[in-house]
Amino acid sequence: MPVYAYRGVTNAGKSTRGSVMAESQRAARDKMRREGIFLTELVEGRGGAAAAAPAETSERSFSLNLEFLSFLNRVPAMETAIATRQLSTLVGAGIPLVEALGALTEQVEHRGLQTLIGHVRERVNEGASLADALQSTEAFDDLYVSMVRAGEAGGALETVLARLADYLEDQVRLKNKVTSILIYPAVMLFVAIGVVGLLVTVVLPQITDLLQGLGQELPIYTQVIIAGSEFVRGWWWALLAVTVAGALGLRAVLQTENGRAVYDRVRLKLPVIGRVARVLAIARFSRTLSTLLAGGISIVRALDIARHVANNAVLSRAIEAARTSIVEGAPLAQPLRASGEFPPLVTHMIEVGEQSGELESMLAKVAETYDEQVETAISRLTALLEPLLILLMVGIVLVIVLSTLMPLLQFTSALQ
Repeated sequence: MPVYAYRGVTNAGKSTRGSVMAESQRAARDKMRREGIFLTELVEGRGGAAAAAPAETSERSFSLNLEFLSFLNRVPAMETAIATRQLSTLVGAGIPLVEALGALTEQVEHRGLQTLIGHVRERVNEGASLADALQSTEAFDDLYVSMVRAGEAGGALETVLARLADYLEDQVRLKNKVTSILIYPAVMLFVAIGVVGLLVTVVLPQITDLLQGLGQELPIYTQVIIAGSEFVRGWWWALLAVTVAGALGLRAVLQTENGRAVYDRVRLKLPVIGRVARVLAIARFSRTLSTLLAGGISIVRALDIARHVANNAVLSRAIEAARTSIVEGAPLAQPLRASGEFPPLVTHMIEVGEQSGELESMLAKVAETYDEQVETAISRLTALLEPLLILLMVGIVLVIVLSTLMPLLQFTSALQ
């Protein structure tokens, strides 16, 4: 008979742990419930080892849970959006939450998300709120958990879940648009690098042997091309190592607060890319803040969540300063305007929204406007980038070809 290690709370409110023998997990839960123990963790052990060391088994299960939840974090956003929409429909139909989560487990196709929802259902069945159950998985961000918590407190869980689904779908839709626009330039860049690499490592060495066998002095530009080709073929591993080390070093710097701030500040000041990055961050911030406020979250808490969603250290600091000013009694538009990081259109619409009491709808309009600007700006950028990549590739190939053909033409002319 299987042995299960458990953690739980007694009727007196004291924590307890131990092991129990039962035919199944359900039988183990029923047995412990009859003994007056409210289970918080139940893990199947391995024979006598689990019975002799339930604490070690339980600790090991927590470690496995952390690895498991790390895997769950990779659930696609669209899968989460669909599941949220389905849960909203089930709750709106009057189905109890535990049964709705059970039905959702059967409907979800993504295996990781299916297991995650099953874990949430167990927590809710044990008496936890939906928000606490979601937070315990560490797979849902603060925005999601805070919205659900506000929906449960206000008795509007169906509405909040529907708004969350709208938000997630909008984010996925914008990401897909940007990705689809960038695919062609990325392919062009990959092809250009491949063609140049093939010329330098395969074609050019064969021509080099021919040129060196002519017995005459080669032009300086031909010597440079040949030296570059030999350097790449001889030290490719060093170049690869330097590239990887540089990428890892840059990643380490970006993980620091000051490094991230410098990077974001420089990125925002770039001619074309800076505007796209700013518009994208403001669109993400506006939509998130609108969704949180519409879900009943206080503006102070909503700003604290939305500043992280903006994913830009410069704008995050401006939003944090605005949050501090609001705590002191100032309106939202004033500190955002004073920061100089938000365009006049944004601050003006926020100010109008505050005065009219329709801040959520104004922020939603800002997000829609800037989403369109992001798509337009990236379309124009890629339209300019495509011919530049083609010209760059043609130019590099032309330089290599001319550098190798000119000595051959000169040698042919000398023979005539």
